[in-house]
Amino acid sequence: MDIKLIAIDLDGTLLNSSKCLSDQNREALISCIRKGIHIVPCTGRTVDGIPAEVKEIPGIRYAITTNGAVVEDMKENVVIDTRLLSCDLALELLRFVDPYHVMYDPYIERRGITEPRFMDHLSEFALTSELQELVRNTRDVCPNIIEFVEKARKPVEKINLFFGDMEERAKLRVELEKRNDILVTSSIINNLEINAPDATKGDAIIRLSSHLGISPSQTMGIGDGENDFTMILKTGVGVVMKNGSKELIEAADYVTETNDENGVASAIRKLVLDMKL
Repeated sequence: MDIKLIAIDLDGTLLNSSKCLSDQNREALISCIRKGIHIVPCTGRTVDGIPAEVKEIPGIRYAITTNGAVVEDMKENVVIDTRLLSCDLALELLRFVDPYHVMYDPYIERRGITEPRFMDHLSEFALTSELQELVRNTRDVCPNIIEFVEKARKPVEKINLFFGDMEERAKLRVELEKRNDILVTSSIINNLEINAPDATKGDAIIRLSSHLGISPSQTMGIGDGENDFTMILKTGVGVVMKNGSKELIEAADYVTETNDENGVASAIRKLVLDMKL
């Protein structure tokens, strides 16, 4: 396959269940980079949330973050493309979700914004220990989120919601999806993620590949979750992990091993490098 760009989701895909990069996956990425293939982290996280063990691999330059809201050249520290929620729309949404029993955090300029009432009670919202550590490392704590956004007057990359009560999650999703000015997706069972309508991983990959002079047919997307759906559909080759959702697996061009079985390395070696594990 004439693949020039591989966009890879992090959680549940490139990283194992301990949120770590395996040696086999790292070696597969390095082999691609040596062949001139762009390796692009494509994640719901901000760029600050991309682990150093991934970001610091020589040759990894571009990143697609917050579900496609931001496309960035990490080497030059330049933002190539953004699809953001306006400050006013973000405030409207934050005020709407506030009465629900939900932990919410808007992402502004690479950082999540949270409050002590959330940060001090992460387990109440069904966050695993690994996810709690990630949240603590990627959020800034302020006294009041809504007041912070009001004063900042800056656009928002994404609003993330965590739930301890799945009925509450289902109820709020129904209400949010009545709107036509936002996109609602999910990356794990207990969250919802709100983006601008055109902030998708798939669209961001197309925009980045155009910037690099690469045809969409020369791209590969690897993912596992609902927010990876456009990535699987719009890249030349859509690869889904065995631990991915049923709907995503049905849409895949190829299904690889799980994220705890070096599934990224397996797919890359078979489809791109023509090797065996």
